[in-house]
Amino acid sequence: MRDVSLHRLVECCNRTLRLHEFRDWDGAVNGLQVQNTGRISRIAAAVDARMATVRLAADAGAQLLIVHHGLFWSPSHPWTGPRYELIRFLVEWDLAVYSAHLPLDAHPTLGNSALLARALGLKRLQPFFETKGQPIGFRATSRIDRGQLVKRLAKATGATPILLPGGPEICQRIGVVTGGAGAEIREAAQTGIDTFITGEGPHWTAALADELGINVLYGGHYATETFGVKALAAHLSKQFRIPWEFLDCPTGL
Repeated sequence: MRDVSLHRLVECCNRTLRLHEFRDWDGAVNGLQVQNTGRISRIAAAVDARMATVRLAADAGAQLLIVHHGLFWSPSHPWTGPRYELIRFLVEWDLAVYSAHLPLDAHPTLGNSALLARALGLKRLQPFFETKGQPIGFRATSRIDRGQLVKRLAKATGATPILLPGGPEICQRIGVVTGGAGAEIREAAQTGIDTFITGEGPHWTAALADELGINVLYGGHYATETFGVKALAAHLSKQFRIPWEFLDCPTGL
């Protein structure tokens, strides 16, 4: 079976996603989070790094797990209890973990937002929704019936969207940001869009969508962020000729 050095794969990911250009949330730690002994013959991709996906990756025979939500979201952790069991499992199964958060949201061809927008049939995408100094979403001008857009989103994600129908029935200026951007619908509306598509948002955004006069579609945080890890793993598979597999472990959120 063909294998590739972990170092080459990591270099390719870092270069492709332009990791050095991005700031992210404190503690996000984009890039290689856990190394292995250095050789990769199979890649697994998942949205989240958690014990459930780590076990699935080991069962799949992977030596590299690519995720969007990594292991680290705060400056430090005590590596005890479940955290100890997780790191012990990674070491025992020689499984490396690579995480890309905002860089994988923002990428124009492999990113979550761009791929979801294209899956919705949107074209001539323009950068949208700046976060940490970089746009991480995309917007487009189109003319789509609101109900039809809901159906397209359900088909693209495989999940039932939530619609906040505060805007026009014909959507013409549509912004897409995957994940949990619902709390920023006021900022999104200020860009002139009439329809905002993201993963999830707080309860109070229902009233705010009416006040702002925009449609908001929540497609699910998990469901809107399966696109990027699949695309990155497929990109590596094609370039280095090693197999990959997506590990579907939905949260329902």
